[in-house]
Amino acid sequence: MTLDFSQYGGPSEEWLAVEKTLPALTFDIEADPVALRSAVNTERENRTAAAMAELSAHVDITDYSIPTRDGSSVQARTYRSIKTNKSDKLPVFLYFHGGGFIFGSLESEDATCTLTAIRTGVIVFHVNYRHTPEHTFPTAWHDAEDAFAWLHKNIDQVGGDSSKVVVGGVSAGGQLSAALTLEQHLGKSDVTKDLPKLAGQVLIIPCLASISNYDEGPGKKLKVSSYVENEHAPILPRKTVEFFMGLLKIGKVDLKDTKLNIVNASEEEVRGLPPTVFGIAGLDPLRDEGLLYAKLLTEANVPTEVRLFKGVPHGHRRFGDQLKKASKDWDDCIEEGISWVLSKPQATGKFEIKLP
Repeated sequence: MTLDFSQYGGPSEEWLAVEKTLPALTFDIEADPVALRSAVNTERENRTAAAMAELSAHVDITDYSIPTRDGSSVQARTYRSIKTNKSDKLPVFLYFHGGGFIFGSLESEDATCTLTAIRTGVIVFHVNYRHTPEHTFPTAWHDAEDAFAWLHKNIDQVGGDSSKVVVGGVSAGGQLSAALTLEQHLGKSDVTKDLPKLAGQVLIIPCLASISNYDEGPGKKLKVSSYVENEHAPILPRKTVEFFMGLLKIGKVDLKDTKLNIVNASEEEVRGLPPTVFGIAGLDPLRDEGLLYAKLLTEANVPTEVRLFKGVPHGHRRFGDQLKKASKDWDDCIEEGISWVLSKPQATGKFEIKLP
């Protein structure tokens, strides 16, 4: 049976109005990657710093250094609402940012993490995994595992509850989150297999399939894939995905690779995964792999919630109040999603796509 999710495509009026104001519809992938990363990170950090002028007084922020398996280290930062009781052990949201494995820093995520901490009452634990072009596959995936292990080893210092660790992320960070969850579940990582099980995952516009053999995996199940429908989509057209993936220097990818082709897991392999929330953009080449994985989890009796942001492209949250409804829907998906997975919801077995 072939599936067709193309009814979820197409731009909204709200997006078209924003698109007219943009100097470019995607990143300059002809630029030197290091220079491009610096420019994008500076823009993201400046935007965040402006928001933090008002927000910083509402959270306690602590920085940590996490040793990695290769003798290096990555930095992490926690955010905790000042309204919480300091002696309380709180749920922890282990967060991995988006940015094609090249963009993102601790500072670029300050506002996002602060708002999540304030609105949910959980501790947000943001890990600045290492980026391309210097650090190639699978460094970021190993950093995610090492950070998860460090968090559990230091859970008392962080102030968290080890039974209530939820993982989540955006785009590339969604891929790291989904891979961490699946590989822990399958006992594939010596670093994570004996740690407390994750309480849930919140996957926002996640990358769940390798573009190099997409047509042999999710593409075979689709009448018209979102990679075809949204090949020239704004923000993340196919050529930009290929640019990001090329910097990872992955080489040949196995269809069943649990770091890259998460969507190709079997029903048996995903059965027993923790409650999972998906936030998926309609105008995104990554749309269908998110929907297919959500369908797989639902049918394997994993408690699953799927929200689809219709009419907007990948990474649209950066436009803030210019996309008032879509930005609120994104924030609600994360914040309500964290609360939902922690509520230990029951599986329905019914694949339902919610349009906020």
